[in-house]
Amino acid sequence: MKFKASGLVVLFLFISVFIFINGSASSTGIQWHSYDDGMARGKFEKKKVFLHFTAAWCYYCGVMEKETFKDPAIISFLNEKFISIKVDYDKESGTSDIYAVRGLPDTIFLAENGSIIGRRPGYIPPNVMKFILKTILEERAQD
Repeated sequence: MKFKASGLVVLFLFISVFIFINGSASSTGIQWHSYDDGMARGKFEKKKVFLHFTAAWCYYCGVMEKETFKDPAIISFLNEKFISIKVDYDKESGTSDIYAVRGLPDTIFLAENGSIIGRRPGYIPPNVMKFILKTILEERAQD
């Protein structure tokens, strides 16, 4: 009987730790949205949109995912100041066509009304991404 009770306690603790670790790990990443949801949120929340085009086969897209999008400062900045949208180039070709995406990765910055305020094709290292994000917010604040 004691074995069952202690086994249940251990099982409960294991499950609690697992949920805590998974929950905190997922909350530390960029909050990505689908295109339609992100565009609607951007207008509703009056936030700029960070629109990132990627594909599974794209080498530098993977490098950005592992380096740039894992940087805590970039994660925090995007989650607080922008609505982040990730678009799969192959699966969402219509959206890719709207923005004339010709190479990957491709990153577009949109104003609250949906107009393009900037574009940066290719791989963006973390230090450059931080500079771009800060510059976009500073320039738009002066308008």
